Amino acid sequence: MPSAEFTAAADSVQKLPKTPSDDELLELYGLYKQATVGDNNTDRPGAFNFKAKYKWDAWDKLKGKSQEEAEQEYIALVQTLSDKYN
Repeated sequence: MPSAEFTAAADSVQKLPKTPSDDELLELYGLYKQATVGDNNTDRPGAFNFKAKYKWDAWDKLKGKSQEEAEQEYIALVQTLSDKYN
């Protein structure tokens, strides 16, 4: 179950006045999935589905990281992005 702090961070990232870079968005996605689902056990998307493949890779590289650790890293990243874009 995600913490209240994690849920608040996930909500606040949606309200940033400027969209984070693609790399930042992928990092957010990977940490969010690792924190909420755990290790990626899905098949990698096909070669021509670039967006899905990048998202899958961002999540898969976190394999083995605990959900609690991913949650804390996600919260810290959202704070960094909030400082940068607000």
